[in-house]
Amino acid sequence: MTETTTARDLFRAAYENRYTWDSTFPGYSADVTLTRGDESYTGKVRIHADMTFEVVEASDEKVKEEIKGQLWEIAIHRVRRSFEETHGNNVFTLGETDDTGAVEILVSGKAMGDRYKVRDNVVCLVHRHIRDVVVTINTFSTTDTGEGYLSHRYDSVYHDAKTNELKGSSVFEDSYEKVGDYYIMSQRLIRSEKEGKPEITEFAFSNVKLLQPVAA
Repeated sequence: MTETTTARDLFRAAYENRYTWDSTFPGYSADVTLTRGDESYTGKVRIHADMTFEVVEASDEKVKEEIKGQLWEIAIHRVRRSFEETHGNNVFTLGETDDTGAVEILVSGKAMGDRYKVRDNVVCLVHRHIRDVVVTINTFSTTDTGEGYLSHRYDSVYHDAKTNELKGSSVFEDSYEKVGDYYIMSQRLIRSEKEGKPEITEFAFSNVKLLQPVAA
């Protein structure tokens, strides 16, 4: 399989168009409220400049771990890594263009079997093998920050890598506010099913404050 420069360039441009925090990001603190049905839980969170995070004053240990999971998701997607650092060992080729204008990018090399779609300089589909699970993410809308895009509404579908059995799916809707020079998540809504019934989980972040940079 021969790589075309066009495929790598197209994917690189969309990858570099994602909104990430820069090297001077100081971290931030916020209050968090998790709401699900009639239940509501509160706590306080911090994401530090080195992307470590913590949850304090959470009233329920299971909820604390659930909030930690969201902080991990937030932080890992704001880390700024160069394209070569992340994808330098991958080979990209062009696939089909669908009826929405999204161009398929097929991957071989280190991440053999993964694929993406790019439309309007946005990675609108991610299909990745992560150990024994295949994750497929479709992005339906984005927030333009002027410094890159943030996914606004998207879904996430999980299949067993061996059997292709559906393991779960959720639809996400993320909102952001600009605090100082940085866009920080203010709300995440997750729509999913539990025991065949629809379920909505809301993570609301308020009182967001940037941390003071640590003196050298």
